[in-house]
Formats: sequence, C-alpha cells, structure tokens
Amino acid sequence: MSKHDVVVVGGGISGLSFAFEAGRAGRTVLVLEKDARPGGCLATRRAGSGYWFELGAHTCYNSYASFTTLLEACGLRSEVQARAKTHLRFLDGDRLVPGSNLGVLLRLFSWPEAAVSLPRMLGASKDGKTVAEFYGRIVGSGNYARVLGPMLSAVPSQSADAFPAGMLFKSRDTRRKDFPRSFTLRGGLQSAAEALASAPNVDVATGRAATGLAAAASGWVVTTEDGERHEAGLVALATPPGAASALLSKAAAELSETTARLKEAIVESLGFAVRAEKVRHIPVSMFLVPKADVFHSIVTRDSVPDADWRAFSFHFRPGLARDERLARAAQVLGLTRGDLEEASERRTVLPSPVLGHETVVAEVDRLSAGKPLAILGNWFAGLSIEDCVDRSRQEWARLGALTG
Repeated sequence: MSKHDVVVVGGGISGLSFAFEAGRAGRTVLVLEKDARPGGCLATRRAGSGYWFELGAHTCYNSYASFTTLLEACGLRSEVQARAKTHLRFLDGDRLVPGSNLGVLLRLFSWPEAAVSLPRMLGASKDGKTVAEFYGRIVGSGNYARVLGPMLSAVPSQSADAFPAGMLFKSRDTRRKDFPRSFTLRGGLQSAAEALASAPNVDVATGRAATGLAAAASGWVVTTEDGERHEAGLVALATPPGAASALLSKAAAELSETTARLKEAIVESLGFAVRAEKVRHIPVSMFLVPKADVFHSIVTRDSVPDADWRAFSFHFRPGLARDERLARAAQVLGLTRGDLEEASERRTVLPSPVLGHETVVAEVDRLSAGKPLAILGNWFAGLSIEDCVDRSRQEWARLGALTG
C-alpha cells in the first residue's frame, strides 16, 4: 500500500490544479488517472511534424484570473500565444452558408419573428429559465430552433436547451491586460496539464482507474482496478458526477446519492490534420455550426495559422461507429478518407446541467463540509477551464485549513 498526504482521482485540469496547490503547500500528492495521459479535456494531439490540434478545450481568455495565475506559477507565461481572428459559420447539410459571425445570423433569422420578440429583451431575467425558454423568448421560438439553439449547443458540444440560462455564458469582472484577450499555448493546452503533472511533490500515475474509496483510521484508502491500495489523509475526486457517485457509494452513501442526481452527456470527438492546399475551399473559421446533423460543431485550428496544415475537430453526438464518423467528416469537408491525417478520437463525459443544478451542488457542498474530502470538476459553477481551477483552489483552501 502506498501512502501519501493527498490522493487525487482524476488527472484533468481540476485534479491537476488541486494537486499543484497541495504540492506547493508541501504535501505529497498522488494523482490517479485512468487514461494514458493526463489532461482530461485539455486534450492536445501532436503530429510528428510538431503540428498540433485540440480534441477538447481550445480557448482561454484573459478574464481567467485563476488559470493565468496558475500558468505563471508553473512557468508557462512565455508559452502564451494570442489566437488569430476567426469566424463563426453555419453549415446547411454539406453547404457552407454565406457570411460569418453576426452577418450569418442576420441572414438566417426570420426578421418578422425577431421584430416581435426582440423588445422582450428589455428587463428579461434568466432566473428560473432554461436556455431555450430565455433565448427563445428574445429571438422567437422559430429563430431559436433553426439558428440560435444549434449555435448555443455548439459551445458545450451537447444540446444546451435545458441548461439553466445563467450557466451558459458568464461575465467576469477582472481581465489580465498583460495577457491576450483570447489565447492558447504554443504547444497546445495540454502543455498546462504536463507542467502541472511535473510539479514538485506531485506524482501522476496514468492508466490507473480508481474503483473504490473507503474510510480508514488515517483518512481514506483508494483502490484501483488492478488491486493497488493508496492511503491518504485527504482525497479529492475530480471525475464526472457518475464516477464520483460510484466511488462514494460505500464511503459516503448520502453524498453518493446526491451526486448521482446530476446529469451527464457523452461527446465523441474526432480530430485530424489536413494538408492546407486540400481545404482552400473552406474559409478560415473557428466554429462551423450545423443547422441539424450528427455532430454539434466543428472546431478548427485556424486560430493558430500554419502554412502547411489545417485541422478540424468534429464533436459528434454519441452512437456512430468510427467509420461513420470518418465518412461524415470527409463528406462535409469535400475530402477523401485518405486526406484525413493523424486522425484521433476522444470520448468525453460532460455535465449536462438542468434547472435545480445549483441546489444539488449546494447539497454536495453541505454534505462534504468538514470532511477531508474534496469533490471537483467542471460540474459546479460552470464548464470552463476557469470554473474548474476556481473550484479546485477553493477546495484546497478548505482542506488545507482542515489539516493545518
């Protein structure tokens, strides 16, 4: 049995930022990550040529005060790279709709419907409303269903209709003027995960899926699928809600049952590189949003231009076989399967919040208060990198104070 001060289950940005804070405070930390590499939704794929693209999170902002502070602390300030101007575009089947950004919305909206609905924006409140209810009332239900709904669903790569309206977009008061407004890292966002994983006092064990959590005299014991046991005074669960609930089932039944009430969605992402000369017919983009299709969005690497390569990441609805995803991607882009190089896939479990989400989260916090146990992830205040890091820093402050 190994012994550490802290064991973290899950090596995404939530678990790694928590581990970094604990390690920086002088605690010995073990991170158990079931995948072959740490990072979670920081999922950069790198070709032998050095060209890279993202299968998960792709954009950071200078309003991410906690994340930018973390980048500085782990020595990545010089790796920050401003993102080039990109565009939002729509797809109608395999056809690219003319226009981009606001222009394409103006083209696609029914303006008689919008003229009736837009005055409702004045004094409109998001409280107690879903995304579909709030925005459908402002632009009209038809405009929402045809245009705005698909666009808003492209952001979390799942239907956003039932999300609480206040969770989808968040304004932040502070901006770091010494950082670009929109940025990435020179080697992709997984560089942040790699730097955090190599921090002092932090040991990351990949390919280690945790299967059990039990209380012990000295705190907790975490068991992995290969039978290894890891003892620690403090434990942090940085997993999707379903996985957290399963781990908590014997150690904290009420907390497990509460966590299980949070909904999840599956996203199956396919990314690949393409020789630039083969896709000159596709204008520079960022999001390509289908009006209706088997995928929620296409995210391009155009925000970091390259003379020789472009890359496209399709975020599919679940259920298609790999060959079907490859075939649909090639068809949309007007390419052959052989044109899709360095193809890589990722299956992601994302939170899918609905009305009442905040109440459940508050109950999770109430039940874990006073325990040497942190529950982390992108399913608390929001789905962004910044929301994850904020949660982890707050929970480390709580647990660090418990043990002195």
